[in-house]
Amino acid sequence: EPSYSSDSVVMNSHFFSDFSHVVFPKSCSVSLTGIKDTIITDCKKSEVWKVLILDPFTTKLLSSCCKMSDLMSEKITIVEDLFKSREPVPEMKAIYFMSPTAKCVDAFIADFKTKPKYKAAYVYFTDYCPDDLFNNMKMYCAKYIRVCKEINMSFMPQEAQVFTCDNPGAFQSIYSPKSQDKKKTLETLADQLVTLCATLDEYPGVRYKNNMVNAKALAELVDNKLAKHYELDDSGKKKDKTQAQLLIVERGIDPVSPILHELTYQAMAYDLIDIQNDTYKYKAKDVSHFSEQVCDLAVGLDVEGVKVKDPMRTLLPVLLNPYSTHDKIRAVLLYIFSLNGTTDENLSKLIQHVKIEDEREFILNWKELGGPYHHIGIFFSRKPTRRDRSQDQTYNLSRWTPVIKDVMEDAVENKLDTTEWPHQSECPAAWNGSGAVSARQKHKASSQDDRRTGSRLIIFVVGGISYSEMRCAYEVTQAVKSCEVIIGSSHILTPTGLLNDIKALSKGPMETFTIEERSNA
Repeated sequence: EPSYSSDSVVMNSHFFSDFSHVVFPKSCSVSLTGIKDTIITDCKKSEVWKVLILDPFTTKLLSSCCKMSDLMSEKITIVEDLFKSREPVPEMKAIYFMSPTAKCVDAFIADFKTKPKYKAAYVYFTDYCPDDLFNNMKMYCAKYIRVCKEINMSFMPQEAQVFTCDNPGAFQSIYSPKSQDKKKTLETLADQLVTLCATLDEYPGVRYKNNMVNAKALAELVDNKLAKHYELDDSGKKKDKTQAQLLIVERGIDPVSPILHELTYQAMAYDLIDIQNDTYKYKAKDVSHFSEQVCDLAVGLDVEGVKVKDPMRTLLPVLLNPYSTHDKIRAVLLYIFSLNGTTDENLSKLIQHVKIEDEREFILNWKELGGPYHHIGIFFSRKPTRRDRSQDQTYNLSRWTPVIKDVMEDAVENKLDTTEWPHQSECPAAWNGSGAVSARQKHKASSQDDRRTGSRLIIFVVGGISYSEMRCAYEVTQAVKSCEVIIGSSHILTPTGLLNDIKALSKGPMETFTIEERSNA
């Protein structure tokens, strides 16, 4: 009969249904199903009950493709957390699905090094396992390991055209001037992007936004790792580039979109109410008047299309009203961005109005994000050139168009300046996104299968993406006949979360220590 451990991860139908609302692209769906099939097939012939052991990332990943009832039907009865204390079950086999990190491998070795907790181990990594970690496993656990495989899927499919690397901490690691693990974080992101390309069966040309050092570094890493990954295919031939293009940018390309109130349902829900792990906790606040004012600041035009001549006059009512401190900070930032900077004296007055004299990092730390804004004090030398969208139909409170949409449209129309967007590796000569068709024109949306035969544009934003930017991938794809746009990042941003991350950039890394157990002998 099934055996249940008291230390198991939650054993109910909700454990593997957290992502049941997400619709994945066909290629990703096949891979997700393949994950479930792969980790079960190798020990499927056995009629005995098995244990499934997951780390936090693989828990989310597996929950996106199957439910607990699916696993129960495959003789998996216990699902446990790799890092929690677990009771030994020496008569049962264990399936380990985990990330190829030192922490995971050490936890695995601890299960078998002295007294084995399980009869045998079937080990599956989300990505390539480094030789040193693999050798450690062989040294201590070789006789217990029945299978050891690497599955190329270390990213998280969020929606049909959206993915993340499930790494919110990457923001601090990459942008904090006190970070000690930037290089390691970029390496990890590069590995995850390679598994995305492998899952989509794409070998894209890689480009990056000029004057963005982290984007350039990541582009180099990804291109080198892709070349190594595709060096030889199953037939012993080198894989050619496919009809895909990967663009890498940094969060600093558009500081407005993540902090602007958005009218669309998804963006508004995650902005106005406290949603943690897709759970609603309390009622939203009424910010309709606030939204109109900050939209005027962001766009530089009012609802009637008249240029905002005095942004301070628009800003002051926001500062004088009893809005939350975070909302006032967002308004001040939009004011600064709209003017392309401000004086130190004016900035000090604004900080006094918002009453954040002791927390001015909310504003000053934006300089760490880099991007097209060459930061000197609180001055920015220039803004990115924007497309004319005066003829676009918009809602009064949703007139701002994310910069990333301009990038997407320029890319599929082959209008990206090679000076602004250097090639880390060339795209195929035939790559032309949507051909001669403008991404601004409205077409009947082609089916996903039709787009599979065309080009694919993958955009990765270093440092998080907003919900409004995610929406752009769908809008551009629907407007183009033969190019699918996929967008991804380390994680998904909310305005409040981003502000807190910005403030924390001044802090140094947390000190860590390890408590070792000593024997009484």
